[in-house]
Amino acid sequence: MSKLILRYTVSWLLIAAILLASFIHVPETPMDDVPLMDKWVHIVMYFTLASSLWIEYLRSHSRIHYFKLCIGAIVLPILMSGLIELLQAYCTETRSGDWLDFLANTIGVVLSALLGFAWYRRQFLKKAD
Repeated sequence: MSKLILRYTVSWLLIAAILLASFIHVPETPMDDVPLMDKWVHIVMYFTLASSLWIEYLRSHSRIHYFKLCIGAIVLPILMSGLIELLQAYCTETRSGDWLDFLANTIGVVLSALLGFAWYRRQFLKKAD
């Protein structure tokens, strides 16, 4: 377990920050008037999380296991996102679950995956030639 924590330190910190941000009461700000600002924040949060998972995985493994990479950097962040939205809807009084938030989170993860696959192909497969 400590090996997992050391390999993915930044990702664990981002997960903790996302969990904290998901369940604390957020005060009103002037940015609340910006259309879809909340959705952009969700996209950026999950893009950052998934990107850190990609980077930390590629940095710490010499051989890539696509199945493990896809589970860890795509499926698990999306599942975490859905679980958080359900917990917000059913277990809090100050937050509400939102399907559009879940969609925005998924978009962030998918964008990161597209970028991750492109970067991997360019960097690692070029070295193989």
